[in-house]
Amino acid sequence: MSETATQRRPSRVREALASTNFRALLGGTTVGAFGNAITPVALAFAVLHLGGTASQLGLVVAAFAAAEVVTLLFGGVLGDRVPRQLMMQGSSFATAATQGLMALSLVAGFATIPMIGFIGVVNGCLGALSGPSSQAMTRQTVPEEHLPSAVALRRLSQQTAQVLGFAGAGVLVAAFGPGWAIAVDAATFVVAGTCFTFIRIPRVTPEAKARPSLLAELREGAAEVFRHTWLWLLIGQALLYHLFYGGVQGVLGPIVVEDAWSEAAWGWALSALMAGFILGGLVSLRWRPRRGLLIGTWLLALTAAFPLAMALSDNLAVLLLGAALHGFGLEVFSVNWDLSIQQNIADEKLARVYAFDMVGSFVARPVGLALTGPISAVLGVTEWLVVVALIMGASSLLATFAPSVRALERR
Repeated sequence: MSETATQRRPSRVREALASTNFRALLGGTTVGAFGNAITPVALAFAVLHLGGTASQLGLVVAAFAAAEVVTLLFGGVLGDRVPRQLMMQGSSFATAATQGLMALSLVAGFATIPMIGFIGVVNGCLGALSGPSSQAMTRQTVPEEHLPSAVALRRLSQQTAQVLGFAGAGVLVAAFGPGWAIAVDAATFVVAGTCFTFIRIPRVTPEAKARPSLLAELREGAAEVFRHTWLWLLIGQALLYHLFYGGVQGVLGPIVVEDAWSEAAWGWALSALMAGFILGGLVSLRWRPRRGLLIGTWLLALTAAFPLAMALSDNLAVLLLGAALHGFGLEVFSVNWDLSIQQNIADEKLARVYAFDMVGSFVARPVGLALTGPISAVLGVTEWLVVVALIMGASSLLATFAPSVRALERR
């Protein structure tokens, strides 16, 4: 690498941060990621403190996830119809209100599990309405030449905020109770919404013609996805990842690691996973391969290392290394994936494409969570972990043989 190139790359990071719009977006999404990491921990303890069972907690979480998936496509259409910053502001302030209500009910003592479940459904819908708009906003806040830095910076800041949020959530719940922890989350949404008010993106005046129906715009979004082979192929890859790995992290991982080492070891493994994410983000700030999607998809095969380490090793260091490799490979892929979408999809369809991407990622996870236990009981836990690792690694490597994945170049 030449000295000129080395000097130029950090300057692009500074140039991306020089944009007031991008700083506002980065600040809002970072604070929001911190708050979103607090909620799952606080919510779980809130349900348990109310006398709820594991099954009731599962229903509350499932209701949130289902509401999110159902609403995402509608959020994608709205993100291509109305100003995206308005979608993000409205969602943030509305979620601050609903989370504030949940916090008040817990602190004041009138909360019930059905109430928490209902508020969770509302929050899932609000998050899904703004999610595609938030993803599509990055390209509108920086010049084209600084987009790679903006994408990498945004992902890195959100991953770091999540690490801090997960760490802080337990402390908040232990010290003050779940109600006050959720109140902190509500405050983060106020801060995020305020940040989004500083985004000043010129409104594009639409052509004077009748807008198509909601279903017609969804069909346009689906047609755009299927127009790019690399796009629908890797959305399918994401579906496989969440279908198989979701059950490993959510069900088998804690059991296997606790039996082999301790409960604390599972926390260390998740910390190593997040460290891998952060390392991948830092590397992506400087490393910009011309065929980024191809390189990222190759590295996505590293996600097999975590379940494989759970299955085959009795060495804790190997487990932590597998978790870190998983996070590193997934993050490098995610940065290049996000950049590929940003650079190759027309702006007027970008939110809908992100909505289909999110649905493809999320819709299979509940199925994987539900089936992992029964399947591993029949095949054996170790055997199923090996199968999952082989599917994750092999499907990623097979995707690299697709001509559209190999040919796509970053601009």
